[in-house]
Amino acid sequence: MSQAEAMPHAAPNLTAVLFGLSGCLVDFGARARHPAGATADHAETTPGALDSLRSLQRQQIPCAWLDELPSPLTRALSVTLPDWIKSSKHSATINPWPAPDACWQALMTLQVVRLDGCVLVSGEPRLLQSGLNAGLWTIGLASCGSLCGLSPQEWQALSQKEREQLRGKATVQLFGLGVHSVIDHLGELDTCLADINQRRLKGEKP
Repeated sequence: MSQAEAMPHAAPNLTAVLFGLSGCLVDFGARARHPAGATADHAETTPGALDSLRSLQRQQIPCAWLDELPSPLTRALSVTLPDWIKSSKHSATINPWPAPDACWQALMTLQVVRLDGCVLVSGEPRLLQSGLNAGLWTIGLASCGSLCGLSPQEWQALSQKEREQLRGKATVQLFGLGVHSVIDHLGELDTCLADINQRRLKGEKP
């Protein structure tokens, strides 16, 4: 066996990571979708969001967020996010989710030239379906998206058994869509992205 054959292959770098805004990066429970406007607590980042973004920035992996909420609402929600993460300007009235156009537009915003290695992370089933239709790897969020729909305080007030039941139900629904992975929240994202890279290394395609 040659030295090259003996050395393990390095996992491929990710090309880009797209995030949902509400119920993913901010607005635990995706509650801003229902009231007339966003409040300060809706703009709070979800567990692990800022650490995940910093990790991706260190790896020089481009990121963008997208949402179908009106622009004034997304501006209010995104005030706590770092300036470097780009927002996608796709109009929700033109081929809205679950059409793939919004995801493709977000990748165009990042000037991404290939779909290989592009990932979408969201707690919103319709956006995840959009990502699947666009040919992306998809990661669903079980606890902080719209499927559970609870504020952080409501979530913490539940018993461990109640949280597990809600999390389990959401996980089943997300895998039912066909998503490639499901995690609880963005605090688990680094490990999940590493797993996707290993799957890519083995030749798996989204």
